Amino acid sequence: MQTSTPLLLAGAGPFGLALAAYLKHEKIEHTHIGSSMDYWKNYMPKKMFLRSACDWHLDPFNEATILNYLDTLNLKPADVEPLSLDFYLTYTEWLQQQKGISPLPAHITKIDQIEDRFSLSFDDGKSIMANKVVLAVGLRYFKNIPEPYISVFPQDKVHHTAEHVDFSGLKGKRVLIVGGRQSAFEWAALIHEEGAKNIHMTYRHPTPSFEPSDWTWVNPMVESMADHPAWFRNLPQEEKDSITKRMWGEGRLKLEPWLAKRITQETIHLHPQTQVVECRELPAGELQITLNDGSTMVIDHVILATGYKMDITRIPFIMNGNLASQLKTQNGFPMLDESFQSSIPNLYFTGLPAAQDFGPFFGFTAAANTSAKIIGRALSMS
Repeated sequence: MQTSTPLLLAGAGPFGLALAAYLKHEKIEHTHIGSSMDYWKNYMPKKMFLRSACDWHLDPFNEATILNYLDTLNLKPADVEPLSLDFYLTYTEWLQQQKGISPLPAHITKIDQIEDRFSLSFDDGKSIMANKVVLAVGLRYFKNIPEPYISVFPQDKVHHTAEHVDFSGLKGKRVLIVGGRQSAFEWAALIHEEGAKNIHMTYRHPTPSFEPSDWTWVNPMVESMADHPAWFRNLPQEEKDSITKRMWGEGRLKLEPWLAKRITQETIHLHPQTQVVECRELPAGELQITLNDGSTMVIDHVILATGYKMDITRIPFIMNGNLASQLKTQNGFPMLDESFQSSIPNLYFTGLPAAQDFGPFFGFTAAANTSAKIIGRALSMS
């Protein structure tokens, strides 16, 4: 069965929801594909916290804000900060109710361009023809597994943080976490709280400091981009690098203070400025790990907290269709114009795929409303 739509918005994560809110407000006809916040519901640990307070939201028109949601609950920011995953998901459900957003529970399996339109196939057997397509795919396809770790660990004993979010099976187990940024430390805390026997953390840099990150300079910069979308791309490379370095410093060189007590445990062992040089499987199935400082440990399971890396060829529904050969890319990113439109007319990308052309902010939810405004305006004028 094939239907037709003027515009298909694929993605129901924060970037997709913000754009859907814009399109609803402006009465721009569209179809919204994607189970609501599917990635956040199924690929994040249930007891995790966000690295943010209540001073942001996903409504480009500043109506369905987190603060307004708190008012409906008779709560104050101090009652919910730091924000839990559960609270975030209930906020996004409320936002969708307020805006009348109803994602369709289907997943794209293939996109083909047919003349000047797009044919999208879905896992429920249906297909849609669309004049325009916006892809807000989130992080799910871009997990980064550095080359040495692909071969050094047995595949059945290692998972990326994007894959291992249910820690009940690690109770009583010995775990090695490779990585030393926020997600690595939070996974360590959650795994400890689930009852792991021992947790070792190895990372190549000094241990980050436990102190609040300063994001106050980010929001004004990102918000101003809504009216000046070419701002970042027109900066000299030196200024781009400076902004990226500052973002890195706040997001990667610091750990949330509320984590400090949770990882200060006898069963959590930190190995800063080290890396794995050998992994040997023992007769009983456990793994003997050797680090480059000579220390060894025996563990049962490995978790890679090695982040994400943009590579557009990892999106299966693009590779399954005829778009890949036509899509211009650079460093794994799609090349976008000032409206987030790719080299294929009427095909748009937002979120992490936009970070090369619009700045590192687009790897964070803080940029969702700006993205929605720029893309929404472009769609309303075309």
